[in-house]
Amino acid sequence: MSNIHAEEKLTKSYDSQLMKRLLSYAKPYWKFLLISILLLMFVTLTDLARPYIIQIAIDDHISIVNKPLYVYNINESPVAGIQFQGKEYVRKSMLENEGFSLNQNNINTLIKKDNNYYLVDGDISEDINDYKILNNDDQLQILAGEITYNARLLSNEEYKEFRSYDISKLNKLGIIYFTIIIIGFIFNYIQVYILNYTSKKIIYNIRQEIFSHIQNLSLKFFDNNPVGRLVTRVTNDTEKLNEMYTEVLVNLFKDIFMLIGIIIVMLKMNLKLALMSFIVIPFILIASIIFRIKIRKIYRLVRVRLARINSTLNENITGMNTVHIFAKENKKFKEFNNINQSYFDASKQEIKLFALYRPSIEIIRSLGIALIVYYGGGNAISGIVEFGVLFAFINYLQKFFQPIMELTEKFNILQAAMASSERIFQILDKKEDIKNINSPKILNKFKGKIEFKNVWFAYEENNWVLKNVSFTINPGESVAFVGATGAGKSSIINLIGRFYDIKKGEILIDDINIKKIDKYSLRKRIGIVLQDVFLFTGDIKENIRLNKKNISLDEIKKASKHVNADTFISNLPRKYDEPVMERGATLSSGQKQLLAFARALSYDPDILILDEATSNIDTETETLIQDALLKLIKGRTSIAVAHRLSTIQHSDKIIVLHKGEIVEIGNHNELLKKGGMYYDLYRLQYKEDFTNIDSINL
Repeated sequence: MSNIHAEEKLTKSYDSQLMKRLLSYAKPYWKFLLISILLLMFVTLTDLARPYIIQIAIDDHISIVNKPLYVYNINESPVAGIQFQGKEYVRKSMLENEGFSLNQNNINTLIKKDNNYYLVDGDISEDINDYKILNNDDQLQILAGEITYNARLLSNEEYKEFRSYDISKLNKLGIIYFTIIIIGFIFNYIQVYILNYTSKKIIYNIRQEIFSHIQNLSLKFFDNNPVGRLVTRVTNDTEKLNEMYTEVLVNLFKDIFMLIGIIIVMLKMNLKLALMSFIVIPFILIASIIFRIKIRKIYRLVRVRLARINSTLNENITGMNTVHIFAKENKKFKEFNNINQSYFDASKQEIKLFALYRPSIEIIRSLGIALIVYYGGGNAISGIVEFGVLFAFINYLQKFFQPIMELTEKFNILQAAMASSERIFQILDKKEDIKNINSPKILNKFKGKIEFKNVWFAYEENNWVLKNVSFTINPGESVAFVGATGAGKSSIINLIGRFYDIKKGEILIDDINIKKIDKYSLRKRIGIVLQDVFLFTGDIKENIRLNKKNISLDEIKKASKHVNADTFISNLPRKYDEPVMERGATLSSGQKQLLAFARALSYDPDILILDEATSNIDTETETLIQDALLKLIKGRTSIAVAHRLSTIQHSDKIIVLHKGEIVEIGNHNELLKKGGMYYDLYRLQYKEDFTNIDSINL
């Protein structure tokens, strides 16, 4: 539950220090990010260009009917226009856009009536809803209002000739439009590829750094941090950062470019219509701010309850064997159901808020578009605003609201990234407890002398596990530590390998303080066989070799035969290439421990440590182990920790521990003769055969 409370304290949605640190990981790739931003700018331009091209197509080449056309002689027009029967017809908007003066005395209008097209000698664009066609014998005329205009009926061929210029321009615009789509697609593809490659590379580096840092932390760190939490940091939390780098860090520029570009284009097209469009923006911003405040609390609640689900799943799946043994499936199901229900309830709150926010934004956006249609449509009908401009405004307005609506999602991504980065940096900021001194001694060979001088050690402050422990193990000696659970046996083993540092006293190997020896070379010369053997996914030979390439297959087989592991390996279908499942699930405890012996022997350590290495082995396998042990300890210093006293009777020296202190030292026979704690332990284990001291083979 402490983890959950820690999560609840993560209230900041943005932390400048965390962001500065996150950006430091992106700094080596600034060129890629800059290219991605520039490509986004081009992608934005292609997005903005498409409605603009359609507007040109509509206003300049499609909606020519009922529009005034200024007539010039061929080659006298200031801008290119429609050439038809010795004249050149130019749209009013084209002249205005180029800044030329208008010739009011020579205007024609193309109109459509009953599927026929007429070219009127005059401007009747203001009376297009109130005109009549007069069929006089000598001249076709149009009555518009109270004025009569000469006109001519265009045949189908003449109409096609008249519109050939517009058709040619529309074809070119179509090609340009298609080209822009292709260019936009190419730029967008390259941008997405570069951005995601860069982001994945950044996350790759962060994940590598976390994993490398975790590997260098002392065992004390792992005592206080569950495996599930560390896995989450390396996987889920780094993935949250990936979303931030891709969706927020760079794509935020696209939103900015899009908003700025749309504002500029809309203001340039029509100032009044643009200002009318921007009326709804404050309402959008207010709704987004309110939503952000509300969603932050709910989002935190959802994350906390999701963390509870993950924690419960990890615990139950790990302990599934115990659940089945004690038939607690229903109890655990009810516990999980309650936690799952709480997460479901929190998720419903999140959905309700989104269900309210999204339609609200859509309503505001629709009202904005309706306002533009009402105001702009009226102006379009009256000729003040071109229809193409109105179309472009509606299109731009839809694009304008999209980035604003996505800002909320980006806020959620940013908030999750801040929380994840804080948890990641908590691990990265954890200092390495066991450090090498400057210029440590690197030893490639140990004689094997081990000496403890007045050693005091505690896992927690002043809760002493070892108290003033002193002893000496000479090179080549086999020494065993015995005592009740919690006496400090395994702690001594951990201290020899310097997995923990002592509080007071000295530990010497070959008369050198182990703090002055490079910890990696120290551990390299010490072979440890633990009670719970850990096997990696792979095959038999790789689990013995542990990726040390200079150990050949012949050496692996030799070591396996030496410790009697070759017998069961040879019976496997693929022998040394037999796949090993996760944690060696398909192998028995005895087989796994035989592999651990082969692993230790293949490394040829100078000091061999056996920590309860025979506690889970059956009687038949124990016979094999006893034979292997004699071979293993020959010629090297060996230390054994065991509860089964039968496995250590032949040790040169037995050290008896009680509550962190040494109470007895001697060999098996000497300690039995003393009648002390070792005598009591031995009598408890062999009480059925232990009738009197004379029955013991002394």
